[in-house]
Amino acid sequence: MDSLEKFLSLIAYAEGTYHIGDRGYNCIIGSTKKKPILFTDYREHPRKGVFVRRLGIYSTAAGRYQILLRYYRAYKRRLSLKDFSPASQDAIAVQMIKEQGALDDIHKGKIQEAILKCHKIWASFPGSPHKQSKITMKELLDFYERL
Repeated sequence: MDSLEKFLSLIAYAEGTYHIGDRGYNCIIGSTKKKPILFTDYREHPRKGVFVRRLGIYSTAAGRYQILLRYYRAYKRRLSLKDFSPASQDAIAVQMIKEQGALDDIHKGKIQEAILKCHKIWASFPGSPHKQSKITMKELLDFYERL
């Protein structure tokens, strides 16, 4: 597994989708291992708003990287994507990483730096401004090393 694939798995781990369903690709926000909320049609983002009681918010986050519907729509056009398939989800995540200036860090093995650059995108990363529990940097780096 190359460094980018490992980083993508790290995002899925942090977002809580790594061990659910189809490696998280068919996961809707609020899923847990014990109670997965899955979608079955990859032709489109599931467009399902879920009230997350513990956060007090509605969210349309879905897929391995918990992509919000509004971002899916924008990246679908920008990247000329045809669906919400695993390949499309990966393409969106990679584009988001690029936009944060973290892709080079990943390729150079500067994973902590990449995590810090991406913390505004993925709510579970340390330092994220979003209302969600955060995974510690140590736990993320330990997970990355185990891959």
